[in-house]
Amino acid sequence: MTITPRVVLADDQKEILQSVALTLGNAFSVVGTAENGEGAVDLATRLFPDVLVLDISMPGQNGIEAAYRLKALGSATRVVFLTVNTESEFVEAALSAGARGYVLKQSLASDLVPAIWAAINGAVFISSPMQRF
Repeated sequence: MTITPRVVLADDQKEILQSVALTLGNAFSVVGTAENGEGAVDLATRLFPDVLVLDISMPGQNGIEAAYRLKALGSATRVVFLTVNTESEFVEAALSAGARGYVLKQSLASDLVPAIWAAINGAVFISSPMQRF
């Protein structure tokens, strides 16, 4: 019997949440969605997903702050960022916050599934346009 990894998605755009859920297909079980960092932390601490796919730019608590909050709480949930932010400061902040993945939204179709699997397996995945950082 294979256990399907559990994922929570957080993005303030409903269209992105729908696209991500479709991209993940049957490989993962989407157990919750949030539209801000506070909601993402709440779901991660209640549902104990394997991975939290998190946008950086959201209203209220942003994704970086949410990742730091989960890290401070000792959460075992692995964080993979899905973002449009291509600046090196964002990559560095994400990794400092404990992220195991940094995927550009433009690379969603090719990079998100491998990034989630890498995070589950303890590796770090960074979209190829960002690997120079």
